[in-house]
Amino acid sequence: MRTHWQVETEAERLERRAKLHELLHRLKGEPNTLLPFHQALALRPKGERHLGLRTIEVDKVVGSVDRYEDFDHRFLPKTPHTLERWKRLRALQLSGMEFPPIEVYQVGEAYFVKDGNHRVALAKATGQRYIDAYVIALEVPVPVKPGDTLKDLILKAEYAHFLEKTRLKELLPEAEEIRFTALGRYDLLLDHIATRRYFKGLEEGREVPWEEAVVDWYQNLYRPTVEAIRRLGLLKDFPGRTEADLYLWIMDHRYFLAKELGVDLGPEEAARSYELRFGPWWKRWGGVLKRWLLS
Repeated sequence: MRTHWQVETEAERLERRAKLHELLHRLKGEPNTLLPFHQALALRPKGERHLGLRTIEVDKVVGSVDRYEDFDHRFLPKTPHTLERWKRLRALQLSGMEFPPIEVYQVGEAYFVKDGNHRVALAKATGQRYIDAYVIALEVPVPVKPGDTLKDLILKAEYAHFLEKTRLKELLPEAEEIRFTALGRYDLLLDHIATRRYFKGLEEGREVPWEEAVVDWYQNLYRPTVEAIRRLGLLKDFPGRTEADLYLWIMDHRYFLAKELGVDLGPEEAARSYELRFGPWWKRWGGVLKRWLLS
């Protein structure tokens, strides 16, 4: 009887927490589910390795293969059926029963449950730090981290697609990561590479291989612009953005200036011009004052 009372009390507490999480996520306009494993598959895994039985951190279990809508982002039960299953498992646990290991896919530093979702929910709710699991590790070009959101996962999938199309890491192992904060931006980079390839072919009167165009774009367009962004310290003027975000904005600005002035500015000049036009107000006013004094 005492066990039943404890289980019911804990279940009611979980239910209240789950409803509060749901409300907060709706107010923020954010999804309140586990990360779906099918989105991790969009990271273009190259293969998998069976690691056998391991002890893994419960906090790093963040997704599910097929039950991601039954739990919220913290693995709290979202449906009456899921909550009832949780209560049965909790009662068995309090009676002294030991549960078999779960089965998970490892993607980077994060884990997705193949079998044992309710056992994970129980472990998280009771503050369990570690759990035994049979682990299958996926080899992906862009690893997942436990704190990643669904948007992060989609962005990383887009990046994995970009790396597959360009083979950038194979052609230039020293190439730095290219990360965006908005979706759909890697397709724009592919357009930049294709445009670079087209004009280079016209200038040199030959068919430029795709791989050569990728290297040329990175070494002579992307990297010099990013280096200019770093020298000017532009990231601090655009909080929450990345160097890749600024690269695209500066390239758009550079194209506009070429159309407006008929002159193609270099990466640093274009970055300075962008800062004066779109940076913090005191820098914009400084540019206006400077132009007025020189006029």
